[in-house]
Amino acid sequence: MEVILLEKVTNLGNLGDTVSVKPGFARNLLMPQGMALAATKANREHFESRRAELEAKAAGTLQAAEGRRDKLADLGTVPIPAHAGNEGKLFGSVTAGDIADAIVLAGVEVTKREVRLDQGSLREVGEYEIVVRLHPEVEHSVAIAVVPSE
Repeated sequence: MEVILLEKVTNLGNLGDTVSVKPGFARNLLMPQGMALAATKANREHFESRRAELEAKAAGTLQAAEGRRDKLADLGTVPIPAHAGNEGKLFGSVTAGDIADAIVLAGVEVTKREVRLDQGSLREVGEYEIVVRLHPEVEHSVAIAVVPSE
């Protein structure tokens, strides 16, 4: 299925690109989230009439993400208290949601979808470097410290 991208999509294309994707991906993710339109003649004309507006919106989103990246750079190490045993193993795990909540408490707006845990949930006490992808073009690593709670 051919779609017109309304914003930059990681590993797919940039604003205005016409790409071929599987129908389910287009129907279930791209179109409902407003990331793409079906590549029909009417939609192409509609897109071209709104192109400047969409490019301005994309530039604003990129600028906002860069501003949040600068705030993350000034953050330092973010402590996350967790229940742990004597050997440093956690009773449970620290998830992307927990990390996002700790960063928000430190003063930077981040959602759990932006936190990348490629190695999975954290299950031990220690210091970690976590990547936060704020925009397809903007990411920053944040130092977090999982500490045993009292």
